[in-house]
Amino acid sequence: MPSGNTLERLHILASAAMTQYPSCYQGQLQLLCLSENATYAITCANGRRYVLRVHRAHYHARCAIASELAWLDALRAEGLHVPQAISGLDGHCIQQAGDKQTEQRWVVLFEWIAGTEPDPQQALDGAFRRLGAITAQLHQHARNWQRPADFQRLSWDHQSMLGPQGHWGPWQDAPYLDEPGCQLITATLKQVQHGIQSYGQDAQRFGLIHADLRLANLLVDGDQTRVIDFDDCGFGWYMHDLAAALSFHEHHRDAAHWIDNWLHGYASIAQPDALDLQMLPTLIIQRRLQLLAWTGSHRGTPTVEGLGSAWVDWTLKLCRDYLQGRGVGSHLHTGS
Repeated sequence: MPSGNTLERLHILASAAMTQYPSCYQGQLQLLCLSENATYAITCANGRRYVLRVHRAHYHARCAIASELAWLDALRAEGLHVPQAISGLDGHCIQQAGDKQTEQRWVVLFEWIAGTEPDPQQALDGAFRRLGAITAQLHQHARNWQRPADFQRLSWDHQSMLGPQGHWGPWQDAPYLDEPGCQLITATLKQVQHGIQSYGQDAQRFGLIHADLRLANLLVDGDQTRVIDFDDCGFGWYMHDLAAALSFHEHHRDAAHWIDNWLHGYASIAQPDALDLQMLPTLIIQRRLQLLAWTGSHRGTPTVEGLGSAWVDWTLKLCRDYLQGRGVGSHLHTGS
């Protein structure tokens, strides 16, 4: 678990960052989430709320954060409900805060987005269909949008996800792994890499994606659905966004039903081709192993501690199933 000292330093940094915005955006800080970034709610005296994101150190350069905000601006211009950044006193949306005790961090303040995460009990019908349709809208926009010349985001290819220098660390550092487990994962990755190489990175398959578009990053308010947390957006396979929708729950007995509902929603906007569907088991196990790497670089966080050894056991079972041709999503092209 993050130490009290760490949380205190982050709170001090967030408090200092808040003073870089007009007084109408300053108020009481409350930590909402501590994962890649520290995310705070600001509640002002007039009752209005905002979201302050304190970026993880050494992850995104300033130009990459500016690129994320540029995509958000373009999406809003097309009528999608996504976060809107707020300018600081200097007129810039990206601020920097820190002192001798706390290293410099990039900071962005966003308008508060009303809504609640979709009810998981509704996942088999409305929630995943809604998620699929919104994902298709994002993909459609990404394919047609003329990006700024200086646009820069991370690439989510096989090496950057699961290679020795992967963005989330080496998967071998994950907790609860023994030598037979490592051998099984190595065999799985060999088959994944072979499949990915044949799939390729054609512009219709590989482009700008959200990269973490799961139910936790949707907010529903009446008949409005808003997408949040574009911090990991970058260049990857479009169907990776379906794999990401299952994050941490790929082993759930209803995963096939969730996939079907996601695809139903997606097809209302765009239609994946047969090869996209054929590659889903590979993309899904690739994402699961990417998350395994994430658990190694995030030991001590509430999410990792809550997963425990059972989640790793399920991961190894998913690997065995994949190698035997029974991976998650294989029902789409086997007819089973």
